[in-house]
Amino acid sequence: MTASSELDDSFHVFDTTLRDGAQREGINLTVADKLAIARHLDDFGVGFIEGGWPGANPRDTEFFARAQQEIDFRNAQLVAFGSTRRAGTTAAEDPQVRALLESGAPVITLVAKSHDRHVELALRTTLDENLAMVRDTVSFLKEQGRRVFIDCEHFFDGYRANPEYAKAVVRTASEAGADVVVLCDTNGGMLPAQIQAVVSTVLADTGARLGIHAQDDTGCAVANTLAAVDAGATHVQCTANGYGERVGNANLFPVVAALELKYGKQVLPEGHLREMTRISHAIAEVVNLTPSTHQPYVGLSAFAHKAGLHASAIKVDPDLYQHIDPEQVGNTMRMLVSDMAGRASIELKGKELGIDLGGDRELVGRVVERVKERELKGYTYEAADASFELLLRAEVQGGKPLSYFEVESWRAIVEDRPDGSHANEATVKLWAKGERIVATAEGNGPVNALDRSLRVGLEKIYPQLAKLELVDYKVRILEGKHGTNSTTRVLISTSDGTGEWSTVGVADNVIAASWQALEDAYTYGLLRAGVAPAE
Repeated sequence: MTASSELDDSFHVFDTTLRDGAQREGINLTVADKLAIARHLDDFGVGFIEGGWPGANPRDTEFFARAQQEIDFRNAQLVAFGSTRRAGTTAAEDPQVRALLESGAPVITLVAKSHDRHVELALRTTLDENLAMVRDTVSFLKEQGRRVFIDCEHFFDGYRANPEYAKAVVRTASEAGADVVVLCDTNGGMLPAQIQAVVSTVLADTGARLGIHAQDDTGCAVANTLAAVDAGATHVQCTANGYGERVGNANLFPVVAALELKYGKQVLPEGHLREMTRISHAIAEVVNLTPSTHQPYVGLSAFAHKAGLHASAIKVDPDLYQHIDPEQVGNTMRMLVSDMAGRASIELKGKELGIDLGGDRELVGRVVERVKERELKGYTYEAADASFELLLRAEVQGGKPLSYFEVESWRAIVEDRPDGSHANEATVKLWAKGERIVATAEGNGPVNALDRSLRVGLEKIYPQLAKLELVDYKVRILEGKHGTNSTTRVLISTSDGTGEWSTVGVADNVIAASWQALEDAYTYGLLRAGVAPAE
């Protein structure tokens, strides 16, 4: 287990996804998950990865044992988390402290109480004994050749209640040899101006090297982290995608992006910031949570433009409505097409799709009106790029849609049997390459039966469709006040193994809407496969 980085030790990016992030509701990491995330974080270039609390549970103990054998860290150092020794003993005799050493981690983070009421009520010891616990544990671990960081738990609340004692904990840890003393907003209730004032004062009064650990309960964790940096903190603790207990922790990615792009600090190895979007999404996949589309910098919508006014400006200069070049963080600009779209939106979207509109103002105008007309009926093209591309190509060809097959009719039957079982069957009749095809299939529901019958019928003519797989299916009832007589919108996502696209259908019933989306999905799949449309 080695780590080498081109960065010096003047500023630390410390990730605690594997411990603090894992406390988020809905996240339950296996050892394999933790190893995978650690590799992603090391690839990203963070300086420290906190792996968990060895000795506290078998999973974390196994993680440290395997990480030493299975991961060759190139940028990060592995950190073990634990606490100061128990009251009334010594660090050398405390089995929890010994487990930290046995983890083999070169860096150890100790949580220490810095709020006087927590010392007396939670630890049930005296304020002086708590200081002795900090001093003894830090000194012992330093003698064993470990780097030691101290997390001052509930620091800001403790500072408010008893500032002199809170500072005494910081001073004691620093004098005992702690490399960094981290001020923790454990309850997440602070605001940026408060953070900046306290960090400035503590830095001036103690001379310790300070870090910041912010929870996001006020929605200010990223801002609080940067406020602490403004006040002199040189160590930031964050989690990937802001995962963490309650509403989460300071999000690693906007913090790092701000430090590099706004503050001008190089906190990652050269060129690694461009991996940020990929790393964010990869970790989301490991923890089995859908990536947030509206996350700053790395979200799918972070550089997506919908309003026609914005699109007009972006056509002249993208910087007019973007604070950075999305490529700096591995993201891309996207143009959304909706009933808010103007000519510039359509022209830019056409360029993005590789369709040259040739400055044809009449054509662009027709597309704009077509989109607005259909979105008034319930279609949505910002979420269905494939359906929009088919619409655009049809208008380019004078209103003639791309055609690979012609549907004669379709029907779906749902049978409810006396024994409580159900049967779903669909039949499609269509023409493709001059051949009339009738196909019938059963499925798990009428829409699945239609999908299977369409596939059965078309795969004989277009074997490329065998690769297609429906990966998502969403139904929304529009104009809900009409109850079962409401308009229905269906969005379908389809994959061919190398890419994914979405299509939309709108009708007065869910099956008809689904059929429209299916037709577009298969048509677009054949287009992607390079199949020439029928004449």
